[in-house]
Amino acid sequence: MQVPELTRAKRLLDCHFHWYPQHVEDGLNRSNGRTRRHTADWYDLEGQLARMDALDRPVDVISSTGPFTGLFTNTEIGAGDSRALTRLHNETMADGQRRYPGRFWGTCVLPLLEPDVALTELEYAVGTLGLVGVNIPGRIGAEVNLDDPRYEELYDRIEALGVPLFIHPNDEAFEGALGGYNGALHLSLGRVIDVSVSAYRLVLSGVLERHPDLKLIMSHAGGALPYQAGRMDKNSGAAGLPKSPTEYLRRIYTDTVMPQAASVGFAIGFYGADHVMYGSDYPCWDPDAALRVIDELDLDDESLDRITYRNAYELYGLGRRAAGSGAGDRVPAGTAPR
Repeated sequence: MQVPELTRAKRLLDCHFHWYPQHVEDGLNRSNGRTRRHTADWYDLEGQLARMDALDRPVDVISSTGPFTGLFTNTEIGAGDSRALTRLHNETMADGQRRYPGRFWGTCVLPLLEPDVALTELEYAVGTLGLVGVNIPGRIGAEVNLDDPRYEELYDRIEALGVPLFIHPNDEAFEGALGGYNGALHLSLGRVIDVSVSAYRLVLSGVLERHPDLKLIMSHAGGALPYQAGRMDKNSGAAGLPKSPTEYLRRIYTDTVMPQAASVGFAIGFYGADHVMYGSDYPCWDPDAALRVIDELDLDDESLDRITYRNAYELYGLGRRAAGSGAGDRVPAGTAPR
């Protein structure tokens, strides 16, 4: 099915896209003792990009690990396997960038069970491999939250490198309260709760106060945070923050992965059109449906350009990276194509 002409958007940069190489999943399954397999559309990067081509306009993608980020650091995997599998993932993403320069951009995972090793892998993934962002799950293992002091140095280094930190909900969280119903409760509310709690911990703990230049992205149109910001301002005084929670929340970037235009419109109103980025969540979601949500918003030209391409292009520094990777012919260095 082809999408109708999309309100003047001539090019797209999809900031919420998942390529999950099969050999990486196989390694995680062996380490975790699992047997889960995904459909072929998760594994085949060439086929995924062909699906984007069917949208009948240029589409570049930034790949994130999504709900699988937590599998690299959960309680069932040992530190040694975590190191090996994060390296395997990151080098595979870098290979994707080399195969599709200027069109496919990869982001890294880190062996968060060992914060010192995670710092080393961060330098390798960003500095040597040229990956453009960092993925982090809503929780590390069963008990460690993102506001744990052991990760302070990691946040400091991510901030200094200037790469975005993308929080995606973790399939391991809230299993008891949100189990059953063949995944309906978890998928509809669980992931939203997880990403909301995780991001707000970074606010309440002062991580965003101490790291004012940290580029934090949370998925799924900001989860519950835009809609409950007033309640957070009212009830969070005990945390002793020097600013209101809303001021920190509005520094966060989010995506349009929400199958309801009214909700995405609310997120744009809260964060501003300069902090919201187009995402399809492919292959979890249909890119045609994702574009219909954008179409229903009836955005002005400037907001449309920002949300569908420019925001992600600038946040991830893709002009500078394209110029250094030989992809400058596809993406003009220092500019966001309109």
